[in-house]
Amino acid sequence: MKQLTQLVIFILFFSTCATAQNPTFEFRAVWIATVNNIDWPSSKNLTVAQQKEEFIKLADLYQKMGLNALVVQVRPAADAFYPSTLEPWSEFLTGSQGRSPMPFYDPLRFMIQETHKRGMEFHAWLNPYRAVFNIHNSSIAHHHITKTKKEWFLNYGDKKYFNPALQEVRDYFIAVVLDIVNRYDVDGIHIDDYFYPYRIPGKEFPDQKFYLKYGKSLSKDDWRRSNCDSIIKQLWIAINNAPRRIKFGVSPFGVWRNKDKDPLGSQTKAGQTNYDDLYANILLWLKKGWMDYCAPQLYWERGHQLCDYDTLLNWWANNSFGRHIYVGHALYKAGTTKGYSDLNELPNEIISLRKNPNIHGSVYFSSAGFVKNVNGWGDSLQQNYYATPAIVPPMPWINKEIPPEPIVKEKTYKTYSIQIFNSKPIKGFALFVGEDKSSVTCKKIITNLNEEIDIEALKKDLFSRVYIATIGLNNNLSNLVEVK
Repeated sequence: MKQLTQLVIFILFFSTCATAQNPTFEFRAVWIATVNNIDWPSSKNLTVAQQKEEFIKLADLYQKMGLNALVVQVRPAADAFYPSTLEPWSEFLTGSQGRSPMPFYDPLRFMIQETHKRGMEFHAWLNPYRAVFNIHNSSIAHHHITKTKKEWFLNYGDKKYFNPALQEVRDYFIAVVLDIVNRYDVDGIHIDDYFYPYRIPGKEFPDQKFYLKYGKSLSKDDWRRSNCDSIIKQLWIAINNAPRRIKFGVSPFGVWRNKDKDPLGSQTKAGQTNYDDLYANILLWLKKGWMDYCAPQLYWERGHQLCDYDTLLNWWANNSFGRHIYVGHALYKAGTTKGYSDLNELPNEIISLRKNPNIHGSVYFSSAGFVKNVNGWGDSLQQNYYATPAIVPPMPWINKEIPPEPIVKEKTYKTYSIQIFNSKPIKGFALFVGEDKSSVTCKKIITNLNEEIDIEALKKDLFSRVYIATIGLNNNLSNLVEVK
C-alpha cells in the first residue's frame, strides 16, 4: 500500500535577510548528563511536572539553537531512566534508587517523543562499567545488580565497577542495551570514555587474580585491552543484528596514544591515554568498523602546549577509517583557563573542523553551559554558525536507499502542495535556496507536515530559486525539485 504524504506551502511574499552559509550535512549535538544531576533533572527532588518542564525547555532551546541531536544519559550507574526489569530506577531521577516516579511516567519515552517532535535525533547514552557512583553515599536498591551478583564487581577509589574480565558482565550489558533498542525509538546508542577507570596515582586496579585466571599468554595491558575489545565487538554485532538497525557511537578520551609511545600516535603529551591507561584501543575499533561514529573529547584549546586542538583534530580525521568523526567540545571549560576565556575559541574550533572533510560535526559537553550561555557561545551558534539548519549526515554503510523526490504542484498563486508516494516512512523535507542546484543552501527542514512555510522569506534576492528534497529516515536526500 502506497503512502501519500502531503505538505501545503503558503507563500506569503515577505522578504528576509540572508543567513550565513552552512554545511548541508553536519551533526550538531549536546550531551545532557544525568549523573549527579549535572544537566537534567537539575535536582533529584523535582516533581514529575518539573522534570518534564525542564526537559521541554532544553529541547526548545536546542531546536532554537539549530542543533539536530540530543545525547542523553539514561544509564549513569547501572540504573535506569526508564522502567526496566534489569536495573532499578536511578536515584538521580527520584532521589532513591529503585523508587519509580510518581505519578508514574516513562522519562525515556517522554524525552524521545519531545526530541523527535522538534526534528532532532535522540541518542541514548550509557556508561558500560560504572556500577556505583560513590560507594560511601550513593543510594543502592536491594535488588541492584551489585547486591545480587557481588562477584561481578571491583572497588576502585570511591566507585564500584563491573569487572571487564567477565563474559557474564559483557552479556549483561548487551542485554541492557538491547532492551532499550527493542523497546524504544532511539536513533543511536552512545558509549562514553569510561572503560577501565582513569588511573588513581599509586593505586592499581584490583584485577590481578582475574588476570592470572584469564590472561593466558597476554601481557596484563594487552589482556585488559582485549576485554574492552570484546565488549565493543559484541555490542556492535548485537546492534547490527537487532530488528531495527540504529547507530552505535563511542566518545573516547581525546588522545589514543602519544607519539613518543607509538609512531601511529598523535604529537601530544597527554598524561593518560585511551590505549595505555583506559585500555580502550579506539584505533582498532575504527579499523574493524565496530562503530558508526566516534566522538573524541578534544577538551584542549587551540595552541595548548601538551594537547593542541588542531593537532588532535587532524589526527582523528586521518584515522577515521571511513567512519564519522564528531568533535567533542569542552563547553564546561568556558572561562576556566586563558584559552577558554577567549570568546573566539569555540567559533574557531568550528571553523577549523569544517575545513576537514573527514570531520562530520560536533558534540558539546555539557548542556548546562548552553543554558547559562557561557561566553555567549550559545548565541554565537544560533546567530552565526548554526543560523541555517543542517541534516544529520547519512551513513551509507547502514543504508544507501534514496527516497523518492517530492511532487510539487501549484494549487493557487499562494499555495503549493508537496506530495510523495512512498511505501516507507520519511523523516521530512528540506528546503534549499540558490541561483541553481549547484549553489544551494539548506534554509528549512520540515518535519511537521502541516507547517506553513514562507517561501519568499527564504529567498536571498530576485534571482534565488527554491528547491525541495525528501529526507529519508536514514537522512539520505532525494533529488532536488524546484518550487516554481
